[in-house]
Amino acid sequence: MLCLGIESSCDETGLALVRDGKLIAEKLASQVDVHAVFGGVVPEIASREHLRVLPVLLAELLLEQSLTAKDLDVVSVARGPGLQGCLLMGLNFAKGLVFSTGAKLVGVNHLWAHLTAAGLEQELQFPSLGLLVSGGHTHIYYIESPLKFTLLGRTLDDAAGEAFDKTAKSLNLPYPGGKLVDDFGRRGIVDKKMFPVPYINNDNLDFSFSGLKTAVATYVNSHPELRLGSMGIPESNSEPHEIVTARNNMLASFNYVVGRKLEVKIERALKRNSDVKSLIVAGGVAANSVVRKVMGKVAKRFSIPLVLPSLHLCTDNGAMIAYAGYLMASSGCRHDLNLEAIPRGRVVPCDWICD
Repeated sequence: MLCLGIESSCDETGLALVRDGKLIAEKLASQVDVHAVFGGVVPEIASREHLRVLPVLLAELLLEQSLTAKDLDVVSVARGPGLQGCLLMGLNFAKGLVFSTGAKLVGVNHLWAHLTAAGLEQELQFPSLGLLVSGGHTHIYYIESPLKFTLLGRTLDDAAGEAFDKTAKSLNLPYPGGKLVDDFGRRGIVDKKMFPVPYINNDNLDFSFSGLKTAVATYVNSHPELRLGSMGIPESNSEPHEIVTARNNMLASFNYVVGRKLEVKIERALKRNSDVKSLIVAGGVAANSVVRKVMGKVAKRFSIPLVLPSLHLCTDNGAMIAYAGYLMASSGCRHDLNLEAIPRGRVVPCDWICD
């Protein structure tokens, strides 16, 4: 079975081919440079970029593999959640391919695809506990199979990834700032009292990061010397040593709080779901060094394996959509041309047709 995956939920245009569960080729067009000047993603611009590059990437992908669109058995596409206009670009492109080739159409839950992406590199064990940490979502799932996810906890306001980007922005670090926060934080020393670990003195599995964002903004406002004069990447030789050290210590302390917050909630979830066979951590923030280290320690304490996708599979990509589509199609699940895009804020329905 040859499955094409199409990812266009935000600012990455990804296409990939998975044959019988194995990734054979992929293409990715990033819009980071386009949106960096605005300090975040501009939906209208992102949609137009998807429309521009989708046919180009598909032509290149098929040509390099000596394939044609007629060779596709399945076309899987991220149908949500995401930016409505961006999702529609990918969805309509997928429908056109299906209509012209006769391939099966599969609409993929973008969030679930993140959590099954590691299956491209290793065998997944079920049931598993899944932690999705990204720019738009922070969710905990009980995963019984690639087609059955139960949401146990979610963020009540802001996602972890947004907290990273807003922290970077408060210091005039360029978008996307999560990697820079991680990189500079690794050079600093953690002060556990600098920021509070919010919303852990409760009995639920939900998250809240708005308080941490406010604490960071307050700290930076009271220490304006940490903010760069203009947007850019700080150079240690061009600033006083004490400012560089203080900024790195602040970012190290921020990373610590995020890691500690995730640790508390995941430990709580594992205690309540003692039958899980592994801990899966996915999404863009799963590339953060502190998060990976902390989750490794948690998994070790509970004597289960930690499943982490490779760094290139943590961010949005076509490979995860192709693999998730392959898993669904292999189980006899598909959609018809009435498939709808589901924007962020709405639950993606399990409305597939099973043959």
